[in-house]
Parts: sequence; structure tokens; C-alpha cells
Amino acid sequence: MAKEQKEVRDLQEGNYVMIDDAACVINSYSTAKPGKHGSAKARIDAEGVFDGKKRSLSQPVDAKIWVPIVERKQGQVVSVESDDIAQVMDLETYETITIKTPGDVDLSPDDEIEYLQMEEQRKILE
Repeated sequence: MAKEQKEVRDLQEGNYVMIDDAACVINSYSTAKPGKHGSAKARIDAEGVFDGKKRSLSQPVDAKIWVPIVERKQGQVVSVESDDIAQVMDLETYETITIKTPGDVDLSPDDEIEYLQMEEQRKILE
């Protein structure tokens, strides 16, 4: 899996983070003051990039955490197979891939889109 390690204190809203083996985007990040015997703690509320599930995490700010490498790519719709499946050609590699489309996005052939990719997972940005 494409990922790297960072310290929790280096994260901020909008960054990606791995929670429960799922790539998530951080919605809120807050820290609590250090206690008598410990380090400051960070609370992270995030949403799964590919599954939309809400997740949260509480860690010391000096802990190391995995951050997924999610690529933002450009594509062009080749064909729309059904309401929720489209064939998209990557505009960099010219590879044609099948992507599940969000329900509220209306795509037609030749539309240019942006999508996120992490290994074999892909998601069209709305």
C-alpha cells in the first residue's frame, strides 16, 4: 500500500490519514493540553475517502501514524455503462478504467473529470 509515516502533530484538516486500514480525509483536528503524566493528545475526526464512513482517532501528538498517498488524477469519460458505472480514460497514461460514479453526478461521454486513486481504489470527485 502506498503510504508514509508522519507524526500526529504534523496533520491538519484536509490531510489524509489511515484509520482502521481505510484512507480517510480529516474533517476536524483538535488537541488537549498535556496532563500531569503524559503528552498532549490529538483528536481526529475523519471520513473515509472511498466509503464515506465517519471515523475518529485519539493519539498522543508525538505518535507516528500512517498517511496514505492518494493521487488526484484527471480523466475523460469514454462511456457511461449504467447509472453508477463509467469507463474513464486516464489523461496521463491513456489507460481505460472502470469507476463507480457518485449517484448525484450526471456524466456523459467526453466529460473531463477529476478522480482520486489509491492503489486499486478510485473515486470521482464531485
